[in-house]
Amino acid sequence: MRTEDAPDQTPTRLADYRPPAWEVERVSLVFDLAPSATRVRTTIRFRRTGDADELVLDGRKLTLVSAEVDGTDAMERIETHREGLALKGPLPDAFTWTCETEIDPESNTELEGLYLSKGMFCTQCEAEGFRKITYYPDRPDVMTIYDVRIEADVATCPVLLSNGNLVASGDLPGGRHFAEWHDPHPKPSYLFALVAGDLVSADDRFRTASGRDVELKVYVRPGDEGKCAYALDALKRSMRWDEDAYGCEYDLDLFMIVAVDDFNMGAMENKGLNIFNSKYVLASPETATDRDYELIESIIAHEYFHNWTGNRITCRDWFQLCLKEGLTVFRDQQFSAEERSEAVQRIQDVQQLRSRQFREDAGPLAHPVRPEEYIEINNFYTATVYEKGAEVIRMLHTLIGPEAYRKGTDLYFERHDGQACTIEDWIKVFEDATGRDLGQFGLWYRQAGTPRVHMQGEWEEVDGVYTLTLRQEIPETPGQSNKGPHVVPMAVGMLGPDGEEILPTTVLEMTKETQTFRFSSLPAEPVLSVNRGFSAPVLVEREVSDKERAFLLAHDTDPFARWEAGRAYAIDIALRVIGGAPVPDDWTAALGNLLAEETLDPAFKAMALDAPGADEMAAEIHRRGDLVDPDAVDRGLRAMRVALGTSLADSLGTTYQSMAVAGTYTPDAESAAKRALANRCLMLLAEASPVGIALAEQQFERADNMTMSLPALRALVHNEAPGAEAALARFHDVWHGDSLVIDKWLALQASAPGTGTLAGVEALTGHPSFDWTNPNNFRSLVGVFAMANPTGFHATDGAGYRFFADWLIRLDKLNPQTTARMAGAFESWKRYTDDRQTLIRAEMTRIAEVPDLSRNTREIVERMLAA
Repeated sequence: MRTEDAPDQTPTRLADYRPPAWEVERVSLVFDLAPSATRVRTTIRFRRTGDADELVLDGRKLTLVSAEVDGTDAMERIETHREGLALKGPLPDAFTWTCETEIDPESNTELEGLYLSKGMFCTQCEAEGFRKITYYPDRPDVMTIYDVRIEADVATCPVLLSNGNLVASGDLPGGRHFAEWHDPHPKPSYLFALVAGDLVSADDRFRTASGRDVELKVYVRPGDEGKCAYALDALKRSMRWDEDAYGCEYDLDLFMIVAVDDFNMGAMENKGLNIFNSKYVLASPETATDRDYELIESIIAHEYFHNWTGNRITCRDWFQLCLKEGLTVFRDQQFSAEERSEAVQRIQDVQQLRSRQFREDAGPLAHPVRPEEYIEINNFYTATVYEKGAEVIRMLHTLIGPEAYRKGTDLYFERHDGQACTIEDWIKVFEDATGRDLGQFGLWYRQAGTPRVHMQGEWEEVDGVYTLTLRQEIPETPGQSNKGPHVVPMAVGMLGPDGEEILPTTVLEMTKETQTFRFSSLPAEPVLSVNRGFSAPVLVEREVSDKERAFLLAHDTDPFARWEAGRAYAIDIALRVIGGAPVPDDWTAALGNLLAEETLDPAFKAMALDAPGADEMAAEIHRRGDLVDPDAVDRGLRAMRVALGTSLADSLGTTYQSMAVAGTYTPDAESAAKRALANRCLMLLAEASPVGIALAEQQFERADNMTMSLPALRALVHNEAPGAEAALARFHDVWHGDSLVIDKWLALQASAPGTGTLAGVEALTGHPSFDWTNPNNFRSLVGVFAMANPTGFHATDGAGYRFFADWLIRLDKLNPQTTARMAGAFESWKRYTDDRQTLIRAEMTRIAEVPDLSRNTREIVERMLAA
């Protein structure tokens, strides 16, 4: 046996893909659980499918205890190294491999593979965590049937869970017991799951469309079972929706969810045993906000929908990640739009895309929806893969229509069930279903960058003809230039001078760099409404006056385009105010008129009254060729909010009172919309006058739910109200035992504007309620400060950058995956003033020079430095 410890920094490339040389016919796993010395006995039946002379298996941080081939000791034929082992030939065409490994879950702070979370054993195997459990061909195109036996102490682990259906359980000598699980559906190793610990379940049942009864269980720690009702309800609604919308029925007798406190991600779709970050399962009116309920609903749906788009059909290799993630994000967006407000959901989707993915596309971390190479695959769980991937699916849906889209997905499930597929497989089913050539459409998967669509309109009054010329421009991104034109579905409409719709929504299919479209027999010069419903993830460039934007804000019949007009209007105003101009009365008056519309959805009003954010303005300033001063941006945006709160004080106060929701709290969309508008009014009033502060104090004292309590506390803290510190202390005294509420408490303080916040954040890192090894805790304090506090983070002395870099270096030694994701706070460093760029570069260089820096963090930091 020979050991090599050199780390592998070689990129993995899509062009180098080769099918597996060995097929796994079946795998059996036996776990003997112990906190620091878990034994895993693995039995695999291999069959040769290629011409390999040896068997190469992935493995990291494993102790190999024994290995056999067809029952004969094989230890002398094995060479191990940092990334796995090689079993030297000759090997028969079919044989049984058995090995025993020992692992240490207790010291696994990376939270990948098998680890302990507050005494509970749990796994996270996507993308490459299974290789930290046993030696295996850990790649998504190796799919097989799993049989799992778990043995553990009854006292510490009374519940033993894995994928599939429970087939046997019983007692063992020495106070131990076992459970055996069988998953009848072939799956890749990244979908394997195991959970063992002291858990209780909230239970329900679901009857499928074909009449089968499915048992539903949500496992949580004792004491949390009263916070599972909404998760179970969202699960049942998701199951029914998937049957109705996609014809996808659940395929096992049991569906389980487990809430875990220490988790790098939001949730994981392991077959039949979804493991969730606790924050996306546990909810009660007293501890969760309306937004928390929305996210629980969305993420429960997302992970359940993966049962078909990710599990039954998975990706051939990790370059195809968007095949399961982009598609499933689109599906959960469809579900949420039907469950709540379609217009508000679409606006939220676009805000998320712009704040995360557009920034990614415009910076040094830009990559296509399907990247072509990576060093660390965990670094490609990005907004581009997820959110832009979903937008690509949405564009396909728009281009071919809902009926053809359903025909294509039906064919996809029929043709590829049980397979590991590629983007080409996905596109081909729609070509076959529609008869269309979608080759050019495939460029959306291969080209990085956010396209810009320049628009120029010309009105011929004599003939009533409007001519619209579109030109698309796709910017250069790292490693890509000279890109071809995309297929862009541009949805447009036209309004007449009285606000009547003279051209209903029409989708223009743009396939060339420049195209012209003519609209004839129009009764009057139209006001153009563009990119309705955000039909394409592009930046639209056209000359629009304040008057025209105000007209669209008042009259546009497309809800998204109406909101977009108001947002663009506000951004234009903000640019002027940041430059020193006063806030114009026309803007506040336009929003006052919108607020007065009685038939308008309160949730829509709340979003329309939300002034642009600092990051949004930074992106716009930089897009226009200027460098960003975060302090000037903050002053300008604050001036706009104060002006809005002052000029609309009476209307905001009246609306605030009228939006009160009587009775017991419920998280339904209608009630949530009213609370959203009430809280928006409160925030504007609190920033503008002492009357607003008094309202916030009153709301904080009287609130009987977190949705009303937390915004009131935020209004006090972020406006430095006299009673803010006392209110923070009372909040902590009440909720110090609930880690998810404490995360909110930390985040609220970390996001408070001003350069003085850093001192408070530094003090909080030593607070008993802060556990920096817990990803949720770390993100809530250190992450929020870096990503949601531009004045504090970008302080001119560089103290915010140094603080953040220090913590990244510290965390990287324990949890490289979370560290690499957090490092993205430096992603847009070239937006800022020269002095800030110098300071940020120095901190990134300091991080990169750490000798034992993880490859996760090194890849991200070096790519940002190379910009």
